[in-house]
Amino acid sequence: MANTLKASNKIQELRERYYKAGVGRDSLLKMIAEAEVSDQVYNSNAIENSMLSLEETDKILLQIELDRYISEREIFEAKNLARVVTYIETKSKEHELSFDVILSLHKMLISNIRDEIAGRFRNKDEWVRVGEHVAPNPLEVTERLQRVITEYNANSAEPIIKRIAKFHLGFEYVHPFVDGNGRIGRVLNNYLLIRGGYVPINIKFIDRPMYYDAFREFQTKGKTKIMETIVAKALTNSYHKRLVYLENKVIMNLSDYAKKYKLSHANLINKAKRQTIEAFMERGVWKIGVTKENG
Repeated sequence: MANTLKASNKIQELRERYYKAGVGRDSLLKMIAEAEVSDQVYNSNAIENSMLSLEETDKILLQIELDRYISEREIFEAKNLARVVTYIETKSKEHELSFDVILSLHKMLISNIRDEIAGRFRNKDEWVRVGEHVAPNPLEVTERLQRVITEYNANSAEPIIKRIAKFHLGFEYVHPFVDGNGRIGRVLNNYLLIRGGYVPINIKFIDRPMYYDAFREFQTKGKTKIMETIVAKALTNSYHKRLVYLENKVIMNLSDYAKKYKLSHANLINKAKRQTIEAFMERGVWKIGVTKENG
């Protein structure tokens, strides 16, 4: 719990800086959010074993012809998820999270992919398995999912990273849909974060092994520590990125920063991964902001 509190305190400090620097900068913040959509889509789909690269995801969303054959399903997976990611920026500020909202988002995500299951929870006899985890009986889905939502709302005094970690693990444990649970679950994390006055997070494909470890920890021990770490680092990363723009810093690749200031690149990467320096990953590249006086 000590690490969670330490991370939460750091996030609150970054959040305060963000709100102070963000006054009157709505157009810039909107631009940053729009620029992140492709990266969000790529990482979330890659976690679910999509073979699309980030560059191919860019092209699909920009309606640019691709250099290889891409299945219709992969194209809709990218386009639909991009639509959902964009949609929640506004929707989350207008409506509490509810079954209606979740079902609406799922319908947007799965339409033209598996229309027969889009926008509905699992019915009787629709069992699903993820690795060694067999999700609960379909007849228990709504009751269990309501419990997850209620617990999130009831624990408003808890640190946000713990609340999001518990919600996400609980949602994925229930696995309420036949398909699309992981992608919708990560979207719902951001729905809750944005609604709560935080910035959205992007769980990276490169963190997938740790992400899966978090589910195993929850399923076998009922603990949320690993997921709390993932959420904390992702949220810190998101604030670091936005603050670079809002505080008018010069953006440098971490490798160039290391050369310029004669620092160990490996050591800086290690610190960036632990988020002990104000670095952020953007499109697979570690970057850092430097004040203009020193840039």
